[in-house]
Parts: sequence; structure tokens; C-alpha cells
Amino acid sequence: MAFSLHDFGLHEMLRCGLDLRRALQGAATLEEGARRVTRFFYDSAVAAEGGARECVLVRLYKTHAFGALEPGLREFARARMGGREPWSDMRCLVLLASAGDEPAWNSRRLSRGHQAIPLPSVQIVEQAPMIAELVREMGLDLEDVVAPRPHLVRGSEDRAYNVFHVPEAEGSPFIPAQADFVRPFGIRSVVGFGGLMLSGELYAVVLFARVPVPAESADRFRNIALDLRIAVSAFADGDTFDPAPVLDAT
Repeated sequence: MAFSLHDFGLHEMLRCGLDLRRALQGAATLEEGARRVTRFFYDSAVAAEGGARECVLVRLYKTHAFGALEPGLREFARARMGGREPWSDMRCLVLLASAGDEPAWNSRRLSRGHQAIPLPSVQIVEQAPMIAELVREMGLDLEDVVAPRPHLVRGSEDRAYNVFHVPEAEGSPFIPAQADFVRPFGIRSVVGFGGLMLSGELYAVVLFARVPVPAESADRFRNIALDLRIAVSAFADGDTFDPAPVLDAT
């Protein structure tokens, strides 16, 4: 079902959650599921009149221990440590999937700066304003991302997370790529939603929209975050990454 981010009502929210869960059925890895999620939002969020896509870019991130990353991602993260040697339990924010207007935005492996972002300390996370604000607006502490505590997550499955919402992206301190991304691609609003898996790892979907997204529409993505949590939890004991490179669909 198609829906508009500008007018995302109760009916659209309920149907979106159902369609999203269906889209994830049969995915073999979390990475494959993430590709389906980003493609779902990129293809389904369209204008009511004319059917033009409303998302310029959709991305799904997940935190992951450095030592459990595939070799290419370990090297990517290590190169961004400023000469400091990563340690096995250090968390990285990994781009699991991406879908967007530019060809390079349809494969996580083609990202120049977001494949695996090291998160060695709260102080370092603070230096990435969008990440830090995304975590806070979702109702989490930065410490929960840098050092996951699964025992605190269990038993809180019904927790409703807030939404990261930037109603006006241009000029926002939380969206730093103003000259290279926001203005040239006409980004109007940004919506991020997600939460914590039972493992304590963070997952988040970020929608960069070319249409204004009002607060009432953005707030409904709290429920979508819970639908997504149920879906991604199915991969808790399975594989995160695909066994071989697979380019996202274009």
C-alpha cells in the first residue's frame, strides 16, 4: 500500500505496519531484511497526487561489536579511529541497507562515510550531532549505545520509543551535511525511528524526505518502530550479514 509521509494517519500507520512485517517474511539474514525495509519505505512513501516518491534517501543502521564485523567493515571502522586501535567489544554504527535517488545510495558498500562508524565513547558520539540526537530523541541514553546492557532491555519489550523528527532540515544543527546533501537534494524533513533489540543493540531507520513531515505524522512512527522491533527480533539468533556481497535493488 502506498502512503504519504505528509498525511500519515491512523489507517496508514496500521496498514504500513502490516505491510512491513509481510515484506520481511522469508528474509535469510538481517541484512536482507534491512534491504527490504529501506526499499519498502523508499517505494511506498509517495505523494497522494502524481505518485512521486517522497523519500530522497532511506537508511537502516544497527550497532555491532567491532570484532564481529566482516573484514571490510573492520577496516573501514579502523581507518576512522585516528590511529587508535579498536577493541573487539567496541560498538560501531553499521549501515545495513540503503535506498535512494542516487545509484550509490542503493548499496551499503558504496557509502563513503557511513559503512561503519566507530562509537568508542560517549564523547565521540557527541561529536556526531545527528547520531547523538537520534539516540536521545528515541528515549535512550548514549551509554546504552556505547556499552549495551542486554539485561536492562529484557522485560522492557513494551517500551514505546520516541521519534527523531527534524521538521525543517535546512539549517538544522542535527543534519550537518547542509551544502552537500540537504540543499542540493531538497531535503525538507527527517524522521528516524527504532529502538533496542533484546541483545541491547540499537537499530534505527532514517527517512530523508523531500516533503514536509508534520509532527502528527512523525509521531505515528513510534508504532512502526515497535512493529519493526518484532520483525528484527526474529534475527536475534541468526546471521546479520549476507554470506556474499549482494547489491541492493535499483
